[in-house]
Amino acid sequence: MILTVTLNTALDVTYRVPRLLPHASHRVSDVAERPGGKGLNVARVLAALGHEVTATGFAGGRTGAVVRELLARSPGVSDALVPCAGTTRRTLAVVDTASGDTTQFNEPGPLITAPEWSAFLARYDALLAGAGAVALCGSLPPGVPVGAYAVLVRAARAAGVPVLLDTGGEALRRGVAARPEVIKPNAAELAELTGSRDPLPATRDARRRGARAVVASLGPAGLLAATPEGVWRAAPPHPLAGNPTGAGDSAVAGLLSALAEGLDWPARLTRAVALSAATVLAPVAGEFDPRTYEEVRGSVKVTAV
Repeated sequence: MILTVTLNTALDVTYRVPRLLPHASHRVSDVAERPGGKGLNVARVLAALGHEVTATGFAGGRTGAVVRELLARSPGVSDALVPCAGTTRRTLAVVDTASGDTTQFNEPGPLITAPEWSAFLARYDALLAGAGAVALCGSLPPGVPVGAYAVLVRAARAAGVPVLLDTGGEALRRGVAARPEVIKPNAAELAELTGSRDPLPATRDARRRGARAVVASLGPAGLLAATPEGVWRAAPPHPLAGNPTGAGDSAVAGLLSALAEGLDWPARLTRAVALSAATVLAPVAGEFDPRTYEEVRGSVKVTAV
């Protein structure tokens, strides 16, 4: 079983409009709702790849109830979310179909109390006993300690479970010091962590800070990975136009599934890049276009640095 952690779960709402213009009224051509937050997106992609997945985190209020109802319709994903008194946040993605650009609005999330955090830690420790790998993903809701991911990384390491951390800011800085197996920052998060805007030295610097491996998202250019076995760049055969929301989450699912299957790093990166590219052509985050995935997977270029 692969365990995904989404402390700041969300109800993802996607609007599609013919063209997004400031200071204008818009007619929405299509509306989609999905269980969201980075870890839930990862869980849904993992399940689509055939893995047994358990999703935990917090869910509360009427929005949280909708998230859980939608998650129950996701085949292969077991719901282990912990109730909270506050209301789960919403995220709104507005897709401009003319340009393909996406504008994102993210609410902050519910206030998590100390007893709720303690209840989550107890649930997490119990779930680790059956986990083969863990993904810790996304932002922290208000009330959760800024060092929360460091605590969760250490617990996973103590249980002998490899952990992938995908977050940013202070939560990443503290989490990487706990020595996760993999971190997957985007270019901006990596620069904030290391102070370097050159991805190659920045990934090596991030490894020195504690991560066993660093996989940096470079947007349409693919991934850069610094690992104990070597350094690689992995890129799709060509850029794909579409909705990039959730592409990074699909890359996490690719890395984690390949890790669980014991694949080598070039194979992990190939899967991650192909899934990320296929997600751009999917209507919402947490999904990917299977045909594009198969086509791109055979054309991903992985180059040793």
